[in-house]
Amino acid sequence: MKKITTIPKLAKRKADSHKGDYGKVLVIGGSVGMSGAAALAGKAALRSGAGLVRVSVPCSILPTVAAMEPCYTTIGLAEDDRGRISSKAIDTVLDAIRDNDVIAFGPGTGISDGVRSVLEVLIGQNGLKLVIDAGGLNNLAKIYNWHRTKKADIIITPHPGEMKRIWESVLRVAIPQDRIEVASSFAKEINACVVLKGTGTVIAEGDRYYINTTGNPGMATGGSGDVLTGVIAALWGQGLNALDAAVLGVYEHSRAGDAAAKAKTQASMIASDIIEFLRV
Repeated sequence: MKKITTIPKLAKRKADSHKGDYGKVLVIGGSVGMSGAAALAGKAALRSGAGLVRVSVPCSILPTVAAMEPCYTTIGLAEDDRGRISSKAIDTVLDAIRDNDVIAFGPGTGISDGVRSVLEVLIGQNGLKLVIDAGGLNNLAKIYNWHRTKKADIIITPHPGEMKRIWESVLRVAIPQDRIEVASSFAKEINACVVLKGTGTVIAEGDRYYINTTGNPGMATGGSGDVLTGVIAALWGQGLNALDAAVLGVYEHSRAGDAAAKAKTQASMIASDIIEFLRV
């Protein structure tokens, strides 16, 4: 294993560029009671340089999500009787992904058969760039042998609890204690990029890994992970490979968290403060 010690950078923007040059990000998420998660991911993607951001949520919460940020557009999805994404949304989702470069799936979705069916279709799309977080990961843990049938290019961003569930669902053995071993072994097993969040977030892909050194306890607040999902998706859409997008995304997300803590204090900062201090 080779440890990464240099933080990747985005290329300098050309004077004659336009919004289509900087990636189109589609965030798929949300449910009744959790509309803010998808909105945070969308706002973070915008602040991280994505040229266009669309946020796709169940129709009943679309007005709320749309009102949270005028700079992204929204797409309504069919929903079940509890306000979660329904399997009837699959055709709408397939239409939407054709016009986007990176898909972020999971913030605020909850767990249901409908959400799982949409995710199963997405991971089966050849070459699709797909960031999976939060509810997406908990649904993924319930899809049998997904790692053997997947065709999408995937970045997963689990916290320790999500990592334990998804590890045991794939490998059927107890998860090791060593975080580098967990991230590296699982990344190789599923042939994807793994971002294992927590103190000293570990990012691994293939035979390379990175340990983050920025961040603070104030970032242990609801919505912080949704912000990271948007940041990574935006960077991936701007031409970085999956590993570099994850490394830079984690670094900048945590650095913004440090700036937010300095301005607001660790106890008072909230996830939207992290977005305001992003400087990719």
